[in-house]
Amino acid sequence: MRSMWKVLQEQIAHFYLVRRLSIYDIKSKNQNNYLGIVWEVLTPVISILIYWFVFGTLRSRAPIEMDGMEVPFFFWLFIGFVVWTFFYQASIEASKSIYTRLKMLSKMNFPLSVIPNIPIFSKFYTHLIMLTIAFIVFQFAGYYVSVYFIQIPYFIFATYVLVYSFALITSTLSTLIRDVHLVLNSLLRMLLYLSGVLWPLSMLSDFPKLVVIMQLNPLVYLIEGYRAAFFGTEWFLVTEWKYSLYFWGLMLVMLFIGSVLHIKFRRNFIDYL
Repeated sequence: MRSMWKVLQEQIAHFYLVRRLSIYDIKSKNQNNYLGIVWEVLTPVISILIYWFVFGTLRSRAPIEMDGMEVPFFFWLFIGFVVWTFFYQASIEASKSIYTRLKMLSKMNFPLSVIPNIPIFSKFYTHLIMLTIAFIVFQFAGYYVSVYFIQIPYFIFATYVLVYSFALITSTLSTLIRDVHLVLNSLLRMLLYLSGVLWPLSMLSDFPKLVVIMQLNPLVYLIEGYRAAFFGTEWFLVTEWKYSLYFWGLMLVMLFIGSVLHIKFRRNFIDYL
């Protein structure tokens, strides 16, 4: 637990630095583009429209039923993809953050556990903007603000915890073994189809054991929680309290493993360059 507590203290102590470097990261990546940082939002929006066209239009996907209420496939997909985009982009960028920045940042006086948080925080800005766009779109679509929206800050925090816990593990392993990053990219692309983003798990109602196995994926918990909040169907974190306990138990384990790995190997990171 010492390693985990130390890593958390480092994030809190250097939060200002993370925020400043994340803004610089966004600007530096988009400085040569005419639309600049607009692409940070435009790219996921285009992806949502493509998946909606393929799965919603060409395949004529029927409305999705949520707790007795039918919701159009586009809006159902929209929320799931917003969560997925943040997780995927932040995880990929964070997994390679240490070995791509180590030479430059090793000369600066701050802990290496902060490095994965920089690309995560830069993608977090985009996530907040996408949620704002979703909020506006939902108001025009007739899904007005309800008391269930109170859950959204909770799920935002939970998503960030998942991404950082996951990134702390993958960024360490990717620095030690570069192939990890390549394997991770492929696995995460496959995970898109196993997280309830493009199709509801209710389609597997005839295979309850398979549904239980798929629900072990923490992304399913987050995506379903976001949808419950936006569509105003239930207090997801309360009605699914066992699922909530499982999620936070898993986060604690992941953060512990990531912290131990990171603290153990970070003094030798430079040897792996």
